[in-house]
Amino acid sequence: MNFSVGIIGLPNVGKSTLFKALTQQEVDISNYPFCTIDPNVGIVRVPDERLDKISQIVKPQKTTPTIIEFVDIAGLVKGAHKGEGLGNQFLSYIREVDAIVHVVRSFEAADIKHMEDTLDAQRDIDIVNTELMMKDLETIEKHWEKLESEAKNPEKKESKKELEIIAKIKKSLNEERLISQMNLDQREKELIKHLNLLTIKPVIYLINSRGTDKELELIKSLPDNTIPLDLKLELELSELGPEELNELKMNPRIDVLIKTCYKILDLITFYTIKGGEETRAWTAKIGSTAPQCGGIVHTDFENRFIRAEVINYKTLAEYGSWHNAHAKGLIRAEGKNYVVKDGDIIEFKI
Repeated sequence: MNFSVGIIGLPNVGKSTLFKALTQQEVDISNYPFCTIDPNVGIVRVPDERLDKISQIVKPQKTTPTIIEFVDIAGLVKGAHKGEGLGNQFLSYIREVDAIVHVVRSFEAADIKHMEDTLDAQRDIDIVNTELMMKDLETIEKHWEKLESEAKNPEKKESKKELEIIAKIKKSLNEERLISQMNLDQREKELIKHLNLLTIKPVIYLINSRGTDKELELIKSLPDNTIPLDLKLELELSELGPEELNELKMNPRIDVLIKTCYKILDLITFYTIKGGEETRAWTAKIGSTAPQCGGIVHTDFENRFIRAEVINYKTLAEYGSWHNAHAKGLIRAEGKNYVVKDGDIIEFKI
């Protein structure tokens, strides 16, 4: 089960620099608007110290991490929802991702032109958010008339409920609040899922900062889920080997972003150990049951599920091997209703 994160923002804020630092892929990071037209897509390993520890214990022939996909989407500009700057094309790419990293520039640089000619992080956030909200309002308006007609039919109870939700969303958007800032429950989200609205997606604000006192003070006033990173430095560090990093006594901070993406998507990691051949990490949504997680590994593990043998990573680490934990009776047999926990190591029985 793979999840994707879209990298968005105004032109020339560091989106492609971030993408290159994350993926080590060669991309155009020239300082001119729309140097990225078609989105760049890269697969990134999710940092996981637990997987490394399990591999040290099991000593498999192969260790496979879980991954997350990053999509570098071209810069948005004012009027994007009306098609300005190829806006409709870029907005359609955002529909396809599960979460958003919104890159905002806060550093001065004479050689890097800012689309608005001045630096103002909150203004830049508002420009992009406005375009996303306007596109969502447009989507809702198109759907409204059809839904209103359906809701008049007493048998169309779901349509009536959906109309009520959309009315709430419309009010929120008109008040310049993102849908993600509303308290929609899971059923409400499921009813409007087919609309693929943009501002319902979880957002991380990444401030491309050089770390000056002025910039750090500014960041305090920005929304939750805000991460400051010097993307130029992160790119340089991503190109160094472990020995060089150790010599410089510097560690990349890009892992913080990857882990935060994982967190805002409500994801957990579980592990499988295949007879000493492969230790592998897998991604699942919080609240997934053992059969559902089995289906992520192989469809037969969900369709023909009998039970799961489960031990948490911490217990395995404490006892040093699957054999020792089994001898102590610490490997549990769990049924179809078991909700898998982050860090569980599972052997599926069919």
